[in-house]
Amino acid sequence: MISELRIRERIEAREENLSPYAVKSRLSRGRQKAEDPDPVRTCFQRDRDRIIHSKAFRRLKHKTQVFIAPLGDHFVTRLTHTLEVTQIARTIARALNLNEDLTEAICLGHDLGHTPFGHAGEEVLNELYPKGFHHNEQSLRVVDLLEKNGQGLNLSFEVRDGILNHSKSRSNILGEVHNKAATFEGQICRIADAVAYINHDILDSIRAGIIKANDLPLGAVSVLGNSHSQRINTMVCDIIKSSWSCTGLIPGAEPEVTMSNKVLSASNTLRDFLFEQVYQSKDRKAEHEREIVRLLYKYLVDHQDLLPMEYIALSDKPEQRVVDYIAGMTDLFALRLAKELNLAE
Repeated sequence: MISELRIRERIEAREENLSPYAVKSRLSRGRQKAEDPDPVRTCFQRDRDRIIHSKAFRRLKHKTQVFIAPLGDHFVTRLTHTLEVTQIARTIARALNLNEDLTEAICLGHDLGHTPFGHAGEEVLNELYPKGFHHNEQSLRVVDLLEKNGQGLNLSFEVRDGILNHSKSRSNILGEVHNKAATFEGQICRIADAVAYINHDILDSIRAGIIKANDLPLGAVSVLGNSHSQRINTMVCDIIKSSWSCTGLIPGAEPEVTMSNKVLSASNTLRDFLFEQVYQSKDRKAEHEREIVRLLYKYLVDHQDLLPMEYIALSDKPEQRVVDYIAGMTDLFALRLAKELNLAE
């Protein structure tokens, strides 16, 4: 039998060489429902695989990152964004000798609850749904309940915590302290998320003709670099250097996932530039997509018979059922459904 090879146990033994601040899979705080260990994979590797094989993960390929249902083949989607975040985060985790498998699982699952039409869709659901809507909370609801027809994915505490606490405020890349992830691996996901979207959104905005490369703030570019790869490399290397305390190799140092003031300031300058020149400009043009979400929400609340049975079975509250259904839609499905219901042209 495969269990006789003790593969998982060998992997767990190798994890003892990780940083003292890394989460060892054998010391996980466990799952909501107890399960027998897998003979080959650690609990975090198992979580990663469950996320990759989920329906919500597959739908990310047709969900907006910034540009709605883009026709160009090279625009970033929510799926390619997720993969970029994961790659950046694993590089940082590996350099700091933290748990790569945990980092990867968190990053792959962090945006599963995102709405169609990106943040425009999220804002509309937040306005309409009495309890409010936040994609990080919906991502947790996806893995806890909505996947597998109400069974959920039964992920480990550490992955669930990282998914829930990956979001940050709009004012600073490092975000607010009150909802910091409980693990350094989760904190890496949060900062890698910002590195990824700042840089790929610049490329997409240039590709879409919204900005030109020469429009980027000179002060930020002089610090971070003139090219896409230079800027990512500068940010990632700075995070690694600034967070070296997480390796446990600096006696007495308080571990922290962070950036230097110089690189953080330049990165926030780019982020502010994107909000002013791209996100807010795009938001003014996204009223059609917002209206699609509004119309779908109001119509489906009054026509519960149109909801798939799995959403009806998972909540006794009509508004929650509709939120779960809409949040899971891809851009194209939402547009198609609105047309079929004669809600939009």
